[in-house]
Amino acid sequence: MALKRIRKGDQVVVIAGKDKGRRGTVLGVRDDRRVLVEGINLAKKHVKADPNAGVQGGIEEREMPLAESNVMLYNPETGKGDRIGVKWVDASGSRRKVRYFKSNGEVVDA
Repeated sequence: MALKRIRKGDQVVVIAGKDKGRRGTVLGVRDDRRVLVEGINLAKKHVKADPNAGVQGGIEEREMPLAESNVMLYNPETGKGDRIGVKWVDASGSRRKVRYFKSNGEVVDA
């Protein structure tokens, strides 16, 4: 069972690039290990009008994907980005993998 370190809905901090230091919510994780973060890595896209589909032409700002290595999961206790580890825990008679913060050992998904 592969456990992704960054998942949809996580709060992340950008650690490299033009948006370094900014924080946002992950909107999606792609198969090529790139993440889409809300309000981060905005780019202007020129959109051609399509009257049949009701699409108006113009220039719109869109979030573009970032490499997964350029973001860290946000740790609310420390207020900073933190590294993530994976460990097995025994929960109600069954074992399962969970993510935890390396700095304080706090489990991310309870």
